[in-house]
Amino acid sequence: MLKQTLQQKLLQKLSPQQIHFIKLLQVPTVSLDARIKEELEENPALEDGSLTNMTDPIEEYPDKDPDDNFDNEDGFDSEDFSLEDYIQEDDFKDYGNGYDYGDDDDDRKEMPVAIQHSFYEQLQQQLDLLALDDKHFLIGQQIIGSLDDDGYLRRPIINLVDDLAFGQNVMTDEQEVLDMLKVIQDFEPAGIGARDLQECLLIQLQKKDTQNPTIKLAIKVVANYLEEFTKKHYDKLEKSLGVSSEDLKNVVNEILKLNPKPGDSGAVAGKQLHIIPDFHISNNDGTLHLTLNGRNAPELRISRDYQHMFEHYEKSYQKDKKMKEAVQFVKQKLDSAKWFIDAIKQRQQTLLKTMNAIMEYQY
Repeated sequence: MLKQTLQQKLLQKLSPQQIHFIKLLQVPTVSLDARIKEELEENPALEDGSLTNMTDPIEEYPDKDPDDNFDNEDGFDSEDFSLEDYIQEDDFKDYGNGYDYGDDDDDRKEMPVAIQHSFYEQLQQQLDLLALDDKHFLIGQQIIGSLDDDGYLRRPIINLVDDLAFGQNVMTDEQEVLDMLKVIQDFEPAGIGARDLQECLLIQLQKKDTQNPTIKLAIKVVANYLEEFTKKHYDKLEKSLGVSSEDLKNVVNEILKLNPKPGDSGAVAGKQLHIIPDFHISNNDGTLHLTLNGRNAPELRISRDYQHMFEHYEKSYQKDKKMKEAVQFVKQKLDSAKWFIDAIKQRQQTLLKTMNAIMEYQY
């Protein structure tokens, strides 16, 4: 049986422009330049004011839509169109003069880049400092080249002997390679050249003060009770070692300070990223002054070439379908450019208001 019911619902829907604005607001400063360049490539009606001649005189264009004289044929919908919606009085001035964006010179300064060396290069430099004959130097190079990214020597010693014989034409034996491996294990970072985790930790501990009771006990734990340690069987360790909970705690803390992957120690520094701030806050005699990063304030404006197009369309006596399509295309691009400029401006305002509220609350 059919029924008719009346329901009242309250729904909140976001327009496509609101969704695009939210996405634009989430774009970090470091990615904003790429987003703007993408928009500049897609929309020829949008210009970067910093790349154009800002000293050209401003020309006035009538508000009349050049399509007003066209007939409403072929389904073309004529509507009012005013260039005032797209041309601001400060169109050829710096975009966003109403804000204080700080010193742009700071943004233009080149960021110094530190030269990073891989741990392979560090080991090679240390090897070069040793007084070795050609044979042992080649053995050392072969060992360094056989280390994995974690700094471990996973390849069996007998295979290294074969590699040296066939690849370097160096005839040696396992003991000679092991002796050279001991030399490599004395290099920095500590723990390099180990064949397993236990050996890696022992190498690092043996480079510490071995007269320290805690270090002595830590060496004993790693050498004889590593499995119990990794499984956190601390009660069993206390009984086996005959130590108190406090002493064992000190041993555990000492072992946890060791680096299980010494090969990564040099790579960590190379992976550090420079953080680009969205704001700058300065303290002037107890008064906080908030400025927006200059990268958040691009100088965007409507293209003057597209403004000239409208002047041309208005004076043109050709009123055919192609002219109408051209006007519609230009208007669509101008709409998109105006929305993007407004979205960037609204993004600036939202960032400043949000940061001002945070700053006032925390200060």
